[in-house]
Amino acid sequence: MVRPGGRSARVQESVHAAARELQAELGREALTVPLVAARAGVTPSTVYRRWGDLQELLSDVAVEHLRPEELPADLGSLRADLGAWAEQFLDEMASPAGRAYIRDALLGNPDGSNAGQCSAFAADQIDVVLARASERGEAAPDAEQVIDQVVAPMMYRILFRPSRLDAAYARALVEHTLAQP
Repeated sequence: MVRPGGRSARVQESVHAAARELQAELGREALTVPLVAARAGVTPSTVYRRWGDLQELLSDVAVEHLRPEELPADLGSLRADLGAWAEQFLDEMASPAGRAYIRDALLGNPDGSNAGQCSAFAADQIDVVLARASERGEAAPDAEQVIDQVVAPMMYRILFRPSRLDAAYARALVEHTLAQP
């Protein structure tokens, strides 16, 4: 979803903020479109017209939360940069809040565009790390290889086998990827 401007942006921000606040105060189970709309100062029809239902709204809120706010750290080498990025990605996504946002991004998104945006966020971050490595003259895998060998296993484990998800696991995935010819 392209970030809107003007009134539309203000409505989106107030509805997103209301959804986040109410979820923190009341829990996810108590959320309703009328509650979110009242907190945001809009009518329920505004929420329904823009998002369709509560799950699509929560999916949109999740995508905005999952959007990285900073570029990956530049630590001077591909191994250090990609390792630090993988650790941070795993830490954020494997947290209870991260898992809830992943679930919401996927559930309220019948056409898959929100999942695609989340995937693009990770790919963009990886592209930054790989471009820096290339500028330093380091050999680097392509972004799809990193997604397949670092991001995909982490996401699978986060969603289906959430044990042993720590920095060592993230670093091992990076080491394995960098060892590939």
